[in-house]
Amino acid sequence: MSNETDRESVPEPPNPIGMDGIEYIEFTTSKPQALGGVLERMGFRPVARHRSREVELYRQGSMNLVVNSHPADIPRAITPVEHPVISAVAIRVRDADAAYRRALDLGAWEVPAHARAIELTRPAIHGVGESLIYFVDRYDEFSIFDIDFRAIPGVVPHPPAINDMRYFGLVQYVGIGRTLDWSEFYGQILGFRQLPDTLRFGIMPKGVLLQSPCAKFYLQLIEPDAAQYAPMGEHFQRIGLGTPEVVGTARALEERGIDFLSTDKVHTTERGALTTAMLGGVMFELVRAENGK
Repeated sequence: MSNETDRESVPEPPNPIGMDGIEYIEFTTSKPQALGGVLERMGFRPVARHRSREVELYRQGSMNLVVNSHPADIPRAITPVEHPVISAVAIRVRDADAAYRRALDLGAWEVPAHARAIELTRPAIHGVGESLIYFVDRYDEFSIFDIDFRAIPGVVPHPPAINDMRYFGLVQYVGIGRTLDWSEFYGQILGFRQLPDTLRFGIMPKGVLLQSPCAKFYLQLIEPDAAQYAPMGEHFQRIGLGTPEVVGTARALEERGIDFLSTDKVHTTERGALTTAMLGGVMFELVRAENGK
């Protein structure tokens, strides 16, 4: 028979909450049509609208992207302003309520539930800045979008992705000297692990890379210099998109009206590419990734 000491010595599983990738990423803006235009040039298509909020769902391939222009109705949430901001990330987990309760037990900040009639409650904790991290366990054959959203008539519900693009991860700007704090937050609360500095993706070598416990996406923590950091503070800065063939994908997006940075230090290569800033700061980074890895 095992005793208490034996049980305490058993290490926690490498994926403590059964994480299974990103369900959606959310932008908040008071100018949803302008952002929608950018997203459509990136290959996303509007496929559904929320039943009771000013929220629209865009999709391409396996990627769901939500544009939220509804006034904030919970404390410490991002209020829609003209410049789009990455305001939430919803991660797929085995049991949303269990993941949420575990996060609170480990010190995460609670977000009050705010579901309305005919809506599913999505437990959430506070993330970087005023962003939210949602836990979602309905994402397979029956998802939250089947309940909370109405399909736009006549549209293809699952438009294909350009050159097999899919979510690769997110880049987060952190405060000076705060990388360790955020590494511990994502490690303890969500089970992320730090990758060695010798392992790098894309063309932006700066920062610390964290791999999700499901190994389906990454977080890159960057401490920008004071001039870059001061205007917005800590925040999600851009979305990374994986594709098997970066140069071809960049070319396809350029034909759709997307510009990419081209300087001595940052330019399109087989490893990666970075779009210019759109609408005051919206950026996407392409990363070479075989089969989404």
